[in-house]
Amino acid sequence: MGRELFGTDGVRGRANQHPMTAQMALAIGAAAGRYFRREQGGVHRVVIGKDTRRSGYMFETALTAGLTSTGMNVLLLGPVPTPAVGLLTPSMRADLGIMISASHNPAHDNGIKFFGPDGFKLSDEAEAEIEALVAAGVEPAQAHNIGRARRIDDGRFRYQERVKSTFPQGMRLDGMKVVIDCANGAAYRAAPEVLWELGAEVIQVGVSPDGYNINDECGSTKPRVAAETVVAHGADLGICLDGDADRVILIDERGTVADGDQLMALMAARWAEEDRLRDGTLVATVMSNLGLEKYLEGRGLRLERTGVGDRYVVEAMRRGGWNLGGEQSGHIVMTDFATTGDGLMAAIQFLAEMVRTGSPASALASNFEPVPQLLKNVRYTPGNAPLETAAVQQTIRDAEGRMGSKGRVLIRKSGTEPLIRVMAECEDEGLLHEVVDGIVAEVEAVA
Repeated sequence: MGRELFGTDGVRGRANQHPMTAQMALAIGAAAGRYFRREQGGVHRVVIGKDTRRSGYMFETALTAGLTSTGMNVLLLGPVPTPAVGLLTPSMRADLGIMISASHNPAHDNGIKFFGPDGFKLSDEAEAEIEALVAAGVEPAQAHNIGRARRIDDGRFRYQERVKSTFPQGMRLDGMKVVIDCANGAAYRAAPEVLWELGAEVIQVGVSPDGYNINDECGSTKPRVAAETVVAHGADLGICLDGDADRVILIDERGTVADGDQLMALMAARWAEEDRLRDGTLVATVMSNLGLEKYLEGRGLRLERTGVGDRYVVEAMRRGGWNLGGEQSGHIVMTDFATTGDGLMAAIQFLAEMVRTGSPASALASNFEPVPQLLKNVRYTPGNAPLETAAVQQTIRDAEGRMGSKGRVLIRKSGTEPLIRVMAECEDEGLLHEVVDGIVAEVEAVA
């Protein structure tokens, strides 16, 4: 079955443009309700969370209409982080969980992410079946079987308690000053409250959402303001979440930014010391730096690589029985605690290590020397296929030949935006820039 609606993380696009229209959300809701509704008797439930985008109201209402039309009862959580939906879907015995968010994208975008009854994101096959139901149309339930909707007021608090439960018992953050940048997104209340309840002095950034300022010069993709705030206040650590709080970027006391690779390196090494890292394996995507791989090999540990997308990381973790994985962009997945990436949960694991060791963030967030890496994005016109042209393919082959054993080239389409991502790693920085710039120029010529 084809996949035109679904990308690497659900359905995503600009609000009020295909596929992110109210009409399509209604159809998707009806299709998902039909797909998940059990044939036998009993209550049929779906949990819906959202971030702080203005368009979230529209999609929440449209999805609710579609779901209730097929007999699903809808439980509305309001603004909560994505991992809260992953947690509360099985906790509330729901058949389905939905998060309305476009993650780190700007406010004019939105998206719909799906979680199964076990709290894990849906497989490609399940999404394809839902897409087929959207195309075919769904017969609504009989009038006496229409579902109901109700607000759940304490979803955020349930999530906060779960996050705090992963922090070591008896340990506190007393005396620590922490900057938290919530990207004006879904964790704007949950994250500061968790840190304060654990004892930290909390300095807040990006906690005034207005429906349009999510990820706007703040959050994990724009950490400059948070870094400046860390230095200005003499903070011990800066934590930058994205719009739905499933990823995190850390900032040490000097204002230096550390990505997900550095955090995964620390956690893998620490968990291995405690005999907690299953099979001595960390799961990460093809985007993770070669320096991380070498760091792990030096400790007798293994890096299992997957395609780009935290969903594929989780799928590999479940197949292999591994319990730690993530992405360079800051998705950190700890299946001992959660079913998806959780930026806040990962950040407090780092804070726990700071308390345990008495080390500053700078000593824990720089575990290996990254191999020089360069990533550039090229926007293309939807409908075009620049990577399929002979000229671009030849340029990529030439680049790979020039790199040889010195590095690697990775070219891919974004699964969430009309972008071609051109990435390369090489110890020769001059060659690195030549190769990436050459590919970018060729792609731009046909984009």
